[in-house]
Amino acid sequence: MSVTIKDIVKGSCAAHKGIDPGDALLTINGNEIVDVLDYRFYQVNKKLILEILKPDGKMKKVKVKKQEYEELGLEFDSYLMDKEHSCKNKCIFCFIDQLPKGMRESLYFKDDDSRLSFLFGNYITLTNLTEHEISRIIKMHISPINVSVHTTNPELRCKMMNNRFAGSSLDALRRFADAGLSINCQIVACPGINDGDELRRTLDDLEEMNVECVAVVPVGLTGHREGLYPLTPYNKTTAAETLDIIEQYGDKFKKKYGRRIVYAADEFYIKAGREIPDPEYYEGYPALENGVGLITLLREEVELALEEKEGDADLHHTVSVACGECAFENLKETLSLINEKYPNIKINVYSIKNNFFGGEIDVTGLVTGRDLINQLKGKQLGDKLLIPSCMLRFEGDVFLDDVSVNDVENELGVKVKVNENSGEVIVSEICERE
Repeated sequence: MSVTIKDIVKGSCAAHKGIDPGDALLTINGNEIVDVLDYRFYQVNKKLILEILKPDGKMKKVKVKKQEYEELGLEFDSYLMDKEHSCKNKCIFCFIDQLPKGMRESLYFKDDDSRLSFLFGNYITLTNLTEHEISRIIKMHISPINVSVHTTNPELRCKMMNNRFAGSSLDALRRFADAGLSINCQIVACPGINDGDELRRTLDDLEEMNVECVAVVPVGLTGHREGLYPLTPYNKTTAAETLDIIEQYGDKFKKKYGRRIVYAADEFYIKAGREIPDPEYYEGYPALENGVGLITLLREEVELALEEKEGDADLHHTVSVACGECAFENLKETLSLINEKYPNIKINVYSIKNNFFGGEIDVTGLVTGRDLINQLKGKQLGDKLLIPSCMLRFEGDVFLDDVSVNDVENELGVKVKVNENSGEVIVSEICERE
């Protein structure tokens, strides 16, 4: 195995060592380099011996001295230095299988790559890990590792993931736990399938593995499920029942270990019609990426930002904020705090129904540009429209339906400001003098 070097960073410790673009990196200190994890792990030492393969087939050994953890300075064709690993499952709840047709091709790719778990916090199912990858993770002691568990019942896991290896792959999770790795877990709860007693079993098993955090999120069902496994959404009763289990276990863990460990996504509280917990409950917000505590954190940030500001009765302008139906009531209540100091700023909060995905989809992060345009056209939007960055793809320029921020501005005739889901930024934007 080898990885091709694309370029050498000028002024780096690898520069002027006779390494050229097009050369292949074989080993560092005798360790084979296959991808970014190998490269980043083995380059940290002060003294390195690189084995280089020239395009003409000649081998060359290069000695490098540098500071510990200093970057070596080699660049490659892709960040992973390898192809992204795709998912081998066909989960009964998979959101990508529920996407409407005609979206950009990249949205239909299902990643399941342990390297992305370590580098970017992605969740993996463990079903496509090789023995080499499992051993390497343990050897490097890289953590946290984020795992989509869903259930620890092997037979049920095979059924839910439509993969006969999904049950046996839980052995890797136990090996990681035995090796002392930090493990964050995600459970997509499906009514009548992996909740109830199955959820209790899963939480009991994960307690034995001493995992760091478990986030339980309700299954998301779009209006594009033709030919897929029949699933039902959570309603007020079933959400409350599942929430009771999560809270009972959280209380037990809190008493036993001093921390809750398991948390429910904000959606469960909203669907159950219950009050969302206060900041202390979330113990530093360890599962924000799963929608756990987002509403509470936003309110906390808004309150802190307002404490540092002086009210200004001379501010007279109108600002609009858009969100998904799920967050509407809580966001409206949170932003009303601003009017206590700035009574003459008019804040319009608009709830956007998700017609693009349909079904039960009501979260803010899946609001599309066309739904924004269709539902806000002709509305009083004031000086600017605020939207959170979670509505846009990573690059921050287009929505999931390929409508751009500029398209929304042109159609609605208002300046669109994208904020990074920060209460401090929202307060700043709303209270900014126009």
